[in-house]
Amino acid sequence: MKIGDKVSVVDEDLSGIITSVNGNIVFFKDEYGFTHQYPKEKLVPKNADLYENIRVIRKAEPKKVISKKHQKNHMVLDLHFDHLVKNPSDYDSFERLFIQKAKLIEVLEFCRKHHLKRLEIVHGIGDGTLQKMVMDVLESQADIDFYNKEILHHQSGAVMIEFH
Repeated sequence: MKIGDKVSVVDEDLSGIITSVNGNIVFFKDEYGFTHQYPKEKLVPKNADLYENIRVIRKAEPKKVISKKHQKNHMVLDLHFDHLVKNPSDYDSFERLFIQKAKLIEVLEFCRKHHLKRLEIVHGIGDGTLQKMVMDVLESQADIDFYNKEILHHQSGAVMIEFH
């Protein structure tokens, strides 16, 4: 550091031009004409040339590893009967509801066993029989919160479940 160099004070919003150096103490004038004195170790050179010729190297951002347990995507269970069996017309309404209920309970147990956080159950709108069965099953379960995807209960064809 020599007279005429621009310097900036570490940890302060203060800079200026060196007017004199006395041993370890540096005197400088700020932009308003005030004189300040600081030890050399509290000052850094303020020289743009130091930084202009440095090449900036862009490094690739490391990918975050997200475990399967904590995926943002939740599991979706579609209880429409044609998604559950090959020949839906082979079953009467009681059998259909029984199979749908069994599938719902099976998936709830799967989610608990694998520590999944969220499950969406698609039951459709229809006449409300399947929706009522789903609600009855969910109300009988412990350690879950559930809510309809839509604001109005009867307009929702899906229920979102969050496991504790």
